[in-house]
This record gives sequence, C-alpha cells and structure tokens, in this order.
Amino acid sequence: MTKRTASATTRKTTRLAPPTQAKRSPRATKSTAKKIAGFAVEKKASDVRVMDLRRVTDVTSFFIVCTGETNPQVKAIVDNVLEKCRSAGLGIYHVEGYESLRWVLIDLVDVVVHVFQPEVRAYYQLERLWGDAPVERLDDDAVDATTR
Repeated sequence: MTKRTASATTRKTTRLAPPTQAKRSPRATKSTAKKIAGFAVEKKASDVRVMDLRRVTDVTSFFIVCTGETNPQVKAIVDNVLEKCRSAGLGIYHVEGYESLRWVLIDLVDVVVHVFQPEVRAYYQLERLWGDAPVERLDDDAVDATTR
C-alpha cells in the first residue's frame, strides 16, 4: 500500500468569481419611464401605461405596459424602444420574447417594458396583478409633451 502525502490528498479548490451584474444606473425617474413609454407610442403602441412600482416592490421602479396588434407592430415597437434607449445612453440588461413577438420584455433594470399582443395581455393582466401600483395612462399628447 502506498502512502499518500498531504499534498497528494489536498485538492485544489477554485473560487468562482461572483456573476457579473449589470452596471446599475441611478434610480429611474418617472420622467425617464414616460420618455421610454413615448418610444413605444412613436410606433403606435396602444393602451400604454406607466406603473410606478417604487412603493410596491424592490424588483424594479417602473413597468411600462403596452399593446401591439400584430407581430410586425410588436417588432417595430420593440426595435424603436431598443434603438432609442441605446441612443439615450440607457443600458439594456435583457430582452426576452423577441423570437415569438407575443410578449416581449425589455429589462432596463429600473424600468421594465412589456410589449404584448392583445390576447396575451388580456390573459396575464399585469395591471391587475400589480394593482397596488399607481398607474398613468399615456396618449399621444402626453408623449409629445415629455419628448420635447
């Protein structure tokens, strides 16, 4: 029988670095959320709502919920939001659902944009689920005032 030395039985452990997190920008303001919502309205998103979640959860500060009637319209809304956010220096942390275009989620950390097709929005009812949050509905006039 061979003798094992202490060095032979000692296993080298590798410490994993913590996962890299997205660089967190200063907390989003309501005017920033409304500006992002305006990017959706530019492509004719309907029933656009800005939900203020700051007193409801720590997960995010704002939800923007809107509807696109067809796959091409949802794609146009999402592409415009992504392009304009990047141009404005707002970092996009994650995009999900772009392949199906039924419910696309754009995560900017403090603002999360949900672009739904009508039947999917009706099914999930985010406004009802987060019913404790103050909600502001945007129309073309409100958006024109925030983007000037």
